[in-house]
Amino acid sequence: MRAAPGDLNESMSGPETKIQAVRMVCHRSCGAVVVAALMLAGCSSMDDLWPTLTGDEPDEVIVVGPSAAEQDSPVFSPTPPPSYTPAPPPVMPMATTMPAPTMPMGATGTFVGAKVAQHAQELETLKASMTNDMARFQQLRAITEQNAQRYYAIVAAINARLQIGTTPGNPVLVSQWNTAQSELDRILTDIAALNTLANDVAAKAAMSGYLLESIRAAYGLSGAVDEDHRQLARVEDEVNRTIVLIDRLLGELNDTVSRQTSYANNERRHLTTLSLGIKNGQLFGPPLANSGFSSSIATVAQGAVSGGALGSLRQPLVVIRFDRPDVPYKQALYSAISQVLGSRPSAAFDIVAYTANSGTPAEVVVKSNLSKRNAEEVFRSLSEMGLPGDRMTLSAAISTTIQTNEVHVYVR
Repeated sequence: MRAAPGDLNESMSGPETKIQAVRMVCHRSCGAVVVAALMLAGCSSMDDLWPTLTGDEPDEVIVVGPSAAEQDSPVFSPTPPPSYTPAPPPVMPMATTMPAPTMPMGATGTFVGAKVAQHAQELETLKASMTNDMARFQQLRAITEQNAQRYYAIVAAINARLQIGTTPGNPVLVSQWNTAQSELDRILTDIAALNTLANDVAAKAAMSGYLLESIRAAYGLSGAVDEDHRQLARVEDEVNRTIVLIDRLLGELNDTVSRQTSYANNERRHLTTLSLGIKNGQLFGPPLANSGFSSSIATVAQGAVSGGALGSLRQPLVVIRFDRPDVPYKQALYSAISQVLGSRPSAAFDIVAYTANSGTPAEVVVKSNLSKRNAEEVFRSLSEMGLPGDRMTLSAAISTTIQTNEVHVYVR
């Protein structure tokens, strides 16, 4: 049965009927939204829902931060970067710990008890001396580290200047080289002080051994009570622990001295190579070899090999033609020698001075002397580059196949 329009208006006049009407309107609106979404999904494919990445420029560029106009304005002030202050280098801890104080011994009134008290006092004196030695060692290591930092900073400045290029014999680099030499001398002084300290600790090691033998001998003395032997055992244990500390400190000292001596010897050769680089105004690199220099100086052979027979037996590594004054051969020579030593660290080299066999006999003699001097110059250059003298030999020869004096370097 359908209600009349008048009856419907009358039935909707109440408050409950108005709430139901509002709910019906909301349901209709939500249904319209769902229908619209379904229609859009039906008209578009799934690919249209994702943006397509192309190489086109975006319509708008988002800039994070103030604009150029804001930066130029006096109101804008950029935040300065935080200041950084490097912390001081930490103190390297030692493996050796400080000795503990000796426990007091009670008097027993016996002769052995008096010996125990005497040995305990000697042990306490030894421990106090050991404490001073450890403090000296820590202080010497700190001083050596500071000297090494100053030295390596100066050497780094010289290397940087030579790397970018400079004039030969630059007085600024010469002054820095002299300062580096002084700093290296300070490191050598520190090594001497470490050696002295190592000798002192070695003497204390001998003293601790004598003290241990004396304590063990006291067990055989007559007239001792049980407390005397208990105290002797305590002192013996303390001496054994002190001996361990002494041996450990002595080992650290020996390792430090050996390491510092090796560094100092290498840096002496490095300074020699740096002096050659400063003289020529260019960086050659590290020393050619790490072994020590030989005090023996090779001599030039006075006999001549005819026809260049020596050159026909081997292929020369480097050929230097002295056809003009001041031949720039050092950089090429350094590169060739260092390449050989990179693959054969124990390689040796023969330097042969070849003289052109042309002209009168007197002219040949004059040219031979000049060629020998050129070979000696090559020998000195290699020595300055760090190659030990006992790994080089000098000889002379006369060749009929060359037009000017030459120096050949062969690998042996």
